[in-house]
Amino acid sequence: MSHPLIPAVIELVRQAGAAILPHWRNDVVVNEKADASPVTAADMAAHHILDAGLIALDPSIPVLSEEAADIALSERAQWSRWWLVDPLDGTKEFIAGSEEFTVNVALIEEGRVVFGVVGIPANGRCYYGGAGLGAWRADAAGISEAISVRLAPEDAFTLVASRRHSSPAQEALLAGLSERFGDLQLTSVGSSLKFCLLAEGNADCYPRLAPTSQWDTAAAQGVLEGAGGEVLNLKGEALGYEARESLLNPSFLALPAAAEWRAELIQLARALD
Repeated sequence: MSHPLIPAVIELVRQAGAAILPHWRNDVVVNEKADASPVTAADMAAHHILDAGLIALDPSIPVLSEEAADIALSERAQWSRWWLVDPLDGTKEFIAGSEEFTVNVALIEEGRVVFGVVGIPANGRCYYGGAGLGAWRADAAGISEAISVRLAPEDAFTLVASRRHSSPAQEALLAGLSERFGDLQLTSVGSSLKFCLLAEGNADCYPRLAPTSQWDTAAAQGVLEGAGGEVLNLKGEALGYEARESLLNPSFLALPAAAEWRAELIQLARALD
């Protein structure tokens, strides 16, 4: 089962990726936003394509993009369905010349992800899916294959971590997991690709106990949920996207929903909350 809007969104994500690539590894000019995060002409080029394309796709669905996020809560609280967009996730990786940057688009309804599309401009790959819909990985030629989480480690328990973000709480969680599973294998990757590694069965858990914004996570959460995974806050509740003043996420855990060690992980996380 799929969703009728997914093919059009995949095409828009590919167009946004194509607009980013001319700026990649090409002496990109970096500006600083009010929150001190970087923004480039590539971010804005992708934003304009996605914003215009999504509005043309269905004018009744508003767009909340990282690059146009100054929308009052009083307005957002009236939305029942909206697009949540990160035109270029992993801007720091992009600036550094890494391939680990993505284009993220999620459809949100009543605070839950309906589906998400994650494109990787550097190699043309695309991930897409949603809860109850399934999840797929498509290559640059558009050939798709279904993906799913793994329920048990193949060898060592593999955690996905960010190269740039950690915290004392996260280190404490890793120590607790090490006591349970023995030596951990850590895989570092940028942007929303961390969720996609879980979704395709190449990792077991992604704990994030450092700040993220809603547009950083929603699209890839859709992919992971379609692949049999889930994203929980430290109380064990599903990470949601209800309208609220802050667009920052709480700390969260991404994991296979049916993993036998799920309850143990939540118990470890609650001790940190």
